[in-house]
Amino acid sequence: MTPTAYELLRTTTERLAPAADANPLVPIVADGTAQLRTLALLALEQRHVIPADQRSFRHLAQRAAESGDAESTAFFDALADGESLAQERLAPLLDACSVSKTEAETYEPQAGCQAYPAYVAWLALNGEPADVALALTANFASWGRYCATIARALRDHHGFTDEACGFFDLFAEPAPDLDRHALAAVQAGLDRGRITAVHLRYGRLVQRYEAMFWQTLADGDAAARGR
Repeated sequence: MTPTAYELLRTTTERLAPAADANPLVPIVADGTAQLRTLALLALEQRHVIPADQRSFRHLAQRAAESGDAESTAFFDALADGESLAQERLAPLLDACSVSKTEAETYEPQAGCQAYPAYVAWLALNGEPADVALALTANFASWGRYCATIARALRDHHGFTDEACGFFDLFAEPAPDLDRHALAAVQAGLDRGRITAVHLRYGRLVQRYEAMFWQTLADGDAAARGR
């Protein structure tokens, strides 16, 4: 029996869920031992990730529209719109981390942190939009948990304001509209035979590239502390 979109999203998210100890950075942010500079670097890297992902989502929306997949078009348009809001909320975080405008504009991003958006761009060019929608949605659950933990830690250990934590709060909050778009996109993909087993490969690689993002920042934090 063909699974429903809800069932497929649930099982895919479970299969692709990272191990509890997969993220080396979030625990040290949570306990207050990570350097504030590491959070500044995270924000600086996101300054490059966000516009790259937004262009990728717009391209996926365009490809979906050209193939008559209105549901995936709506999903990727919603993701792209969300990146605009994320960009707005990033500025207060950079300010709270004492990042100057000059540093923000001249910062050289790290390869390990930019592998994720590079792969999302590859998916935008090569992936079936419905498969990509499923793979990305499965990844959002862990990303949201990480953001929720960081937002709490910034308030508890650094006294950050709600505005300064707004970037992380955005992704930590429930997104019922986006969830509905994801369900519709996956269900339409199932109905049209456009969901294939390749979504699991996409999802695994998305998780691995995101893990590189966190590992790169954690390695830098450890090096700066002489560990």
